[in-house]
Amino acid sequence: MRNAVITQQQSTPLFCSWSWRDLLGLCKLRVVAVMLVCSLVGMALATSGIPDPVKVIFGLAGIGLVASGAAAFNHVVDRRLDALMARTAKRPVASRRLPVGIALAWASLLSLAGVSLLAWQVNALTAILTFASLVGYALIYTAFLKRTTPQNIVIGGVAGAAPPLLGWTAITGQVGADAVLLVLIIFAWTPPHFWALAIHKCDDYARAGIPMLPVTHGIAFTRLQVWLYGWLTVGATLLPFVIGMSGAIYLVGVMLLNIRFMYWNWKVWRGHDPQAPLAAFWFSIRYLLGVFGVLLLDHYAASWSWY
Repeated sequence: MRNAVITQQQSTPLFCSWSWRDLLGLCKLRVVAVMLVCSLVGMALATSGIPDPVKVIFGLAGIGLVASGAAAFNHVVDRRLDALMARTAKRPVASRRLPVGIALAWASLLSLAGVSLLAWQVNALTAILTFASLVGYALIYTAFLKRTTPQNIVIGGVAGAAPPLLGWTAITGQVGADAVLLVLIIFAWTPPHFWALAIHKCDDYARAGIPMLPVTHGIAFTRLQVWLYGWLTVGATLLPFVIGMSGAIYLVGVMLLNIRFMYWNWKVWRGHDPQAPLAAFWFSIRYLLGVFGVLLLDHYAASWSWY
């Protein structure tokens, strides 16, 4: 009898082993860091000089808090799917290390604090757009699109592409055409970026029943889409130069980045290297940061040339 009690105790999940590290783990801080870099570039491009440091600080803080809250909501909504995938099974909520109630409270606190901070110290437009991005990612993409269509990444990519627009509106208080173009770049980049990972983790997604493109249409078809959407991304990254938003420094830098980007997409498309999809995924993150970095360099080089 005593052994039966011990066995039952061991098999019953005990939510007493979580810590503050698990709360931070819900925030997907690496992803949030990339989003904040893109937001900062949007802030910088919104003005010819140095953007208002107060708006920069409070804007990044608010956007970062909401992005962290959205990531935490993602952990809660996806907890059952995450538990079925090797890549995500050890996440705090999926592994039942962290109670759902605490995760929900944490996600709500972060999101409310971020939106409130933006409305109080930045402007209402940025607060509204940031809240809309939260709803788009945590509810529309995670709870609906991800489970119903292989085009989930394409449709849901709008929410993930918002950071430079949010940075722009934080400084200007209005939506500008240049900011929309920055959104377009991330929107075009998202499918080849994520589908490369989906190819690498195809078995995981199939096991969890998630209709990612390689699961529903096959890996060969997905490789082709990575190649084609890669070229769409190249076209989008050339538009800042075409419309006069940037100059020669950006053109040279982005062309070099695009050559390397398409090299990895070509490797994925050919399908001869089983490690190419994961390598392409990791390079695509550096690629996006590089594109926004040369945009920033070109912008300030042009500004300084007037002095």
